Order: sequence, then structure tokens, then C-alpha cells
Amino acid sequence: MPVRKQISSLGASRLGGSDIPAEMVERAAARLSTAAILLIVAFAVSVGAMNYAPPPAGDVELGNWAASASVLVSLAMIALTRIRSIDPPLLLDIALVYEVLMGFGIAMTETFLTYDPDAVVRGVSWVCLWITLFPVVVPATRGKMLLAALGTASMGVVALLVAVAVGVPSPDPQTMVYLVLPNLFAAGLAMIIHGALDRLRSDVNKAREMGAYKMVERLGAGGMGEVWRATHRMLARPAAIKLIRPEALGRGGADAATLRARFEREARATALLTSPHTIHIYDFGVTDQGTLYYVMELLDGTDLQSLVDRHGRLPSERVAHYLRQICDSLAEAHREGLVHRDLKPANLYACRLGERVDYIKVLDFGLVALRDEQSGHGKLTQDDQITGTPAYIAPEMVTGKSDLDPRADVYAIGCIAYFLLTGQLVFEGQTPMQILYGHVHETPARPSMRGAGDIDPALEALVLRCLEKDPADRPADAGALGGEVRELEIAGWPEETAHAWWDEHEPERIVPQKDTSTQAFLKTAYPAR
Repeated sequence: MPVRKQISSLGASRLGGSDIPAEMVERAAARLSTAAILLIVAFAVSVGAMNYAPPPAGDVELGNWAASASVLVSLAMIALTRIRSIDPPLLLDIALVYEVLMGFGIAMTETFLTYDPDAVVRGVSWVCLWITLFPVVVPATRGKMLLAALGTASMGVVALLVAVAVGVPSPDPQTMVYLVLPNLFAAGLAMIIHGALDRLRSDVNKAREMGAYKMVERLGAGGMGEVWRATHRMLARPAAIKLIRPEALGRGGADAATLRARFEREARATALLTSPHTIHIYDFGVTDQGTLYYVMELLDGTDLQSLVDRHGRLPSERVAHYLRQICDSLAEAHREGLVHRDLKPANLYACRLGERVDYIKVLDFGLVALRDEQSGHGKLTQDDQITGTPAYIAPEMVTGKSDLDPRADVYAIGCIAYFLLTGQLVFEGQTPMQILYGHVHETPARPSMRGAGDIDPALEALVLRCLEKDPADRPADAGALGGEVRELEIAGWPEETAHAWWDEHEPERIVPQKDTSTQAFLKTAYPAR
């Protein structure tokens, strides 16, 4: 799994006075590639069939050349859609030129391979279908789409002129009208379709406005919602917006109410925290359609799960550096009576922040619980459900034998440290139940016994103490754990070393550019459940 899901930001191009979101341009490129592939197949089938049974007076060789050239142009178009660095407006303009060229290729192939030049009735040209469908494939301004549609419609006439130039009898004016009129009708129909799609795109853009923020590009999606990259409409400040769609809340009254309460709890609980190592919340609200959202800072970096997946286990001094920052965030939460309950590497981000690197941010307080609401009506999860992530869940959360307190988060931090040091989970299994059984009944192997022999012994001992089955045998909370980490005699992780690592392994940064730039944002996929 790549440490960065480098979704090429094709930017938000301004076409016809409305923003075309990045993912719409990407999808247009994918549709264009598919259309080109289908055209290649169509040319191959038609050329094979018509060479087997050519028309009585057709110039088969010229038709074959036209079809072959069309196939080559289509292959070139497919290659262009794969180039991530190409400027989006340029790609869309090239696509319109491609529409015209393929109109000529279709008309030439029909003229010299499929039609009897002396026949008066020929049927509707395949150029009509090509013109009509193209607005669905590629978005463009109304003027450009009209120009391309008319240009493509005229290719039937151009093909006939070529036929006349090579000796085919010229059709009479009445026949010419029958040949040209369907293409012009298709061009008009294409403009009607374009107008409908343009209005739909405008409605989508309006729906993407969340308070003072405009959603630009989806960064991630999961079972509970989505995360989008967004910008403040006045300040142009980049942000991330997490939301739950109305359909995700519509799975039944009680379930929807639980999800809504959990989402609101995450926003409010996180907003109360001021630690620089906790994700910052900018705004919170609900749309007219009932979609809940909150706006948070957009992070430049990578989550710890992806970091280890891509680069392998981390040295003790770097892990200790991370643990100190994680504990700083959780210590404040624990003092406020909050228990995170879903700590895992994917919810911890190593960021660039100003001139600093390896700066940890703690995310996703979505399962947060207030300690004074562990019993009674304040509980947000049903009694028969286990919340959290199996690989990082405390034994008492599995069995429900004791009230939940900060030591459940301490256990999760121990699991995270174990993973960072070894690149392996504390307990592994084929099913979640096997992993949960390990947390409850099995003794974890020492990290140094799992192919990581250079681990600092004192750090290893502290990690294993965090993994004790009995909460009473663990550090009391994140504040106590952070203090013990600071007392370890481990070499530091100097800023110079951290910068050198990031410059070598993760050189890209999130850098705001103009909306039309293909490098509008070099972003990291943001986790969303």
C-alpha cells in the first residue's frame, strides 16, 4: 500500500464559468480512454467484415488506410489520458480535436468500405452516434462543444469530397441533403445533452458548498462517510471536510440516530482539545439535505500505517519521538475525561508542519467516550457491540469486564509502538475473532524476538507493560506514559535526521497553486471510516 495515494490533482478547471471538479476531469479521461478502445474494436470489426465482403464499387485500400489511421490516433489518445502531468484544459481541448478526427475516420471508413457509392439510401451514419454521445464523455464549454459537434458533422461531406476526388460519382443535391441532415440533427441533440449536463454539474457544485467552504476533491471514503479536500471561499485556506451522507444515516431510525450522535460527538470532543498534536477543527454543521460535516486542517504527510507498510519498521529513537507526541495529545483528552477508543496507526499522521517534520497529529475521535457516561443513557454504542479496531483493542473492551478508562488507550498505544518497532501486529489471525482472542488470552512475544533485535530494552519493556492484560498493571494514562517515555535513555531523533529522511523518502509537499494547475495540491489520502 503506497504511503501516499498520489491521486493526480487535475485541478478544478474553469469551463463555461463553472468549476469542473478534479475527479470529474479524471473520470472524463477514463471515459475518453474507454471510448477510444471501443472505437478501435469497432474499426477492427468493420474492416475485417468489409474486406471479406467489400462493396461493389468501394475503394477498399483507401478505406483500410482511413481505419488504420483512426486506430493509431485512438491509441495516441489513450496514451495521453494516462499522462498525469498534462494540463486538464489542454487534455479536454485535445479530446474535442479527437472527436473531429474520429468523425472523419468513421465517415471515410463508411464511404469506402461499407457503402455502395451509387446507392441513394445509405442509412444514418455512425458519425451521428459519435456526435451525440461525446458530450457525455468529455465536458467542455458550450462554444467549444458546438464547434466540435459541427466540425464532426461536416466530416461526412469531407469524406464525400475525397470520394469524388478519387473518381466516385458526385451525389445529386437531394442525396447530399439526406446524407448531411442527420449529422446536423445529431449536433443539435449533442448541444441539448451538453446543456443538461452543464446544469447538473452546476447543481453538484452548489451542493458541495459546506458553510464557508467549497469541496474540491474527494480524498477518501469509508463505511461512515467521506473526506474531501476543500478551500475556504474567502480565505482560500485549504482544509479537509469529513461528512456523512444522508443515505448513510438512513439505515433505520435507531441506527441513524446513533451514527448522527457519534458524528456530532467526534466533532465536539475534538474541538474541545487544544493540543498542537490533535487535529484542529475549523467548523461544524449540517447541510439543508441533512448531511453532517466538520471542517479540519488539511495535513501534509502520511499516516503511520502507510509509513511502515512502505518503508518498514522504525528505529527505537524515532518510535520514542512519536510516542511522546501521541501521549501529549492523549494526555489532554484523558484529563478532560475523554477516551479515544480507536487509536491505530491509520489514525496517527506524521506531518510536515511549517519547518518541522515528523510532527504527529492524532485523528478520528469518532468512538470517543466520556468516562462519566460509561453507564446509563449516555453510551453511544450498543451493549452487544465491540467498538474499535481488532488489532489495537484492549482486552477489557473485548470482554466488557471493567469500565473503560484511559488505560484502554494506553494498551492501544502499546500495540501501535509494537507495530512501529517490528512492522508486525501484536496478535495476528485469519479472522478478527482470532485476533481478539489473542488480546484476551495470549501473552505477546517480545518485539526483539520477532526479527527486531536492535530495539532499545527499556523501550521494549515499557511497550510490554502497556500490553498487560490487567489495566492496573499499565501506566495510568497517556500523561503518565509520556512521562515514562521521556525518562528513557534513548538517543534522540534530531531534526536534521528527520529532515534528511523526509527529503529522501517523502519529498512531495502540499503546495497550493492556481486552480488550473495539474499540481493544484500534492495531497495525502486522508483516512475516513
